[in-house]
Amino acid sequence: MVNMNKNIGVIGLGYVGLPLLREFIAKGCRALGFDIDSKKVDLLNRGKSYIHHIPSGLIQNWIDDQRFSATTDFSRLPEVEAILICVPTPLDAHFQPDLKFVVNTCKTLARHIVKGQLVILESTTYPGTTRDVMKPILEKSGLAAGEDFALAYSPEREDPGNPSFTTATIPKVVGGLTQNCLERAVQLYREIVQVVPVSSLEVAESSKILENTYRAVNIALVNELKMLFDRMGIDVWEVIRAASTKPFGYQAFYPGPGLGGHCIPIDPFYLTWKAKEYDFHTRFIELAGEINTNQPYYVMGRLIRALNHNCLSIAGANILVVGVSYKPNIDDMRESPALKIMELLLKEKAKIAYHDPYNPVIPPSRKYRYNLASVDLGKIKDEFYEAAVIVTDHDNVDYELVMKKAKVVLDTRNIIRKRGLQSPKLWTA
Repeated sequence: MVNMNKNIGVIGLGYVGLPLLREFIAKGCRALGFDIDSKKVDLLNRGKSYIHHIPSGLIQNWIDDQRFSATTDFSRLPEVEAILICVPTPLDAHFQPDLKFVVNTCKTLARHIVKGQLVILESTTYPGTTRDVMKPILEKSGLAAGEDFALAYSPEREDPGNPSFTTATIPKVVGGLTQNCLERAVQLYREIVQVVPVSSLEVAESSKILENTYRAVNIALVNELKMLFDRMGIDVWEVIRAASTKPFGYQAFYPGPGLGGHCIPIDPFYLTWKAKEYDFHTRFIELAGEINTNQPYYVMGRLIRALNHNCLSIAGANILVVGVSYKPNIDDMRESPALKIMELLLKEKAKIAYHDPYNPVIPPSRKYRYNLASVDLGKIKDEFYEAAVIVTDHDNVDYELVMKKAKVVLDTRNIIRKRGLQSPKLWTA
């Protein structure tokens, strides 16, 4: 049983860390959140949320009940019994794994870890990271993993905006360095979620890579078919609807303008990189990555074609991007294809604007600095934009209004026809 007075530490207070804190606090644990971003820490300590599906009122309740506080002071790590690491694991400019956040976190931990603590990595990574990267750094503390402190891996399985599944209802895979490490991690998580113990750290790490590679490959397949069917004059969306009537042996995947989020566009490349260490080339995964990465360029080609058919030029055109989140009905823009499409539009000398009810501004990121705010479509004159490109199909967007404001509408999500709207302005991609 988890001691209801147990102190849980979470490093990384984002889309993985905050939902995890929510479940532990709901079970009566006290939680201390760590982050290097002082702005995030200040907001949280004032009871303010910066994530749409974590309400500010909930965080304020945590603070009022003295169950939660956030800090940038990592010297407070000895105050907690379990440390859950939820930091980013991005790719670098050459699609190589970038573990600097994990490495830097472990270096900090090595200065403050105390005997008896449980350390769990939740960040998605390649098999071997916990054992080969984390363990040696943590043991520079003078403490031995598996003896003086427990070490485990449990991949996050968050799906922001999914009303059917939350942190508490998605089973949690857990692997440990030793049997005792596994048992301690299982005991911790069992109070908040169904636990799936596995035989090793590497199996747990590989399970998350498999989940996201499966999705990436199938999305690439349907994206490739979309481009083929476009040339053949066949509606890919109707094809998918027809195939979906088969009650066995088929699962529907849908095309789009590119992959987004922190997992599916990134995780398969972690495995392809690791595979080279074993003189193995993951050609299937690499091909899927190539197809999915190309989708924003395909969207641009379709947009230029649509403009040409209307005697319009991309250079100097006012282009409205509708939706900048990576998926519907959330405020998460990590790896969103919209950001890449906006970059490509600027390279073609277009003038860009965007509309997104979940993202009033586009904050700076590691790749992009747009300094834009969402436009109010009600204040824009009809057909002001040469084209509107629907990248994210949020439910609460007035798509009829979008169609009024643009001379051409390029729909990458089939949302216009789903809403029963038709117009000679409409193109699909």
